[in-house]
Amino acid sequence: MTTKTDPDSCVIFHEHRAANGRVIAQATLNSERTLNALTLDMIRLLHAQLTRWRDDPAVVLVLLTGSGERAFCAGGDVRALAQALSRDPASAGPFATTYFHDEYALDYAIHGYPKPILVWGSGIVMGGGLGLMAGASHRVVTETSRIAMPEISIGLFPDVGGSWFLNRMPGRIGLFLGLTGAPLNAADAQFVGLADFALRSTELSALSDALLSTDWSGETGQDGARLSALLRERAALAAEAMPAGRVHAHYDRIQELTDADSLSDVAARFRTASDDIDPWIRDAMRTFAAGCPTTAGLVWEIRRRARHLGLADVFRLELILAVQCCLRGEFVEGVRARLIDKDNAPRWKPADLAGLDADWIDGFFAPPWPAHPLASL
Repeated sequence: MTTKTDPDSCVIFHEHRAANGRVIAQATLNSERTLNALTLDMIRLLHAQLTRWRDDPAVVLVLLTGSGERAFCAGGDVRALAQALSRDPASAGPFATTYFHDEYALDYAIHGYPKPILVWGSGIVMGGGLGLMAGASHRVVTETSRIAMPEISIGLFPDVGGSWFLNRMPGRIGLFLGLTGAPLNAADAQFVGLADFALRSTELSALSDALLSTDWSGETGQDGARLSALLRERAALAAEAMPAGRVHAHYDRIQELTDADSLSDVAARFRTASDDIDPWIRDAMRTFAAGCPTTAGLVWEIRRRARHLGLADVFRLELILAVQCCLRGEFVEGVRARLIDKDNAPRWKPADLAGLDADWIDGFFAPPWPAHPLASL
């Protein structure tokens, strides 16, 4: 038996009855045209339904997917957010606070969800999509997965918990990814700790059938182990279909490029690699060079400030920064240049790293409210 919500909803919810009567719950982000970019409505619907499934004893696990084959989720709907902020600058603070508060509260809930959550991270997984995936208990990638935190190109910063998971990657990989927005494939995602299993992109239907035929117990630990065993078995059959990783292959090069005591020194090292023979490194260097100087400054400073923070404090810090990015104009300008007008000529202020100063960066860490909206996390 399967129950299903409105197929025209921005998030479709299914409840599939397994062979032994337990329920496999499925949420599908349903905006294929926008690559399932997260709107505020989607965030709220998903959070509310996850709460209901958390409290329903019949539900043993949640499967989170995206509609279409191109993307799980290409990120937050930054175009709509930036346009709303531009239309009414006076409401920028409250509107940005509401959007990012709700998004981060959802991400935090996924990190602490008491039942297994399986995220099918096939295709594009960027920004807000990675926020949904990073905290799930069972994270699946495929040969088509393209994962990135490309915020340096739009004047934001690697948020949705990026200050947590980038800091926990091997060496200085997290710093490199935050500064360059370099894309990851399935092997890369597993190497840096953002994915657990790699399956073929054609496997979702067969996997769903296997979930329905599994003898679930309703005990979280046992069911999590059953799910891991099922995914591990299928991943073994898919290994040869996965592309070779770039991060592991370039680990020493990444460490060399980021081995500096200041952002300006890192930038100097990056300039020497702007014509690197390897296209992945070369593209990363060029993305950094064209990116927002303020974002680069924030990535550098967040790495220091968030290093020893707990997860809740990371999300609180990120909410301050996200709202300040909206209030100070870099985010709106970046989205305008990259996604709305598409002139690819953002007018960053300051225009380069030399124009950054400590007071400018410190201002992004100043709470814009008397009481923190995420104080209760």
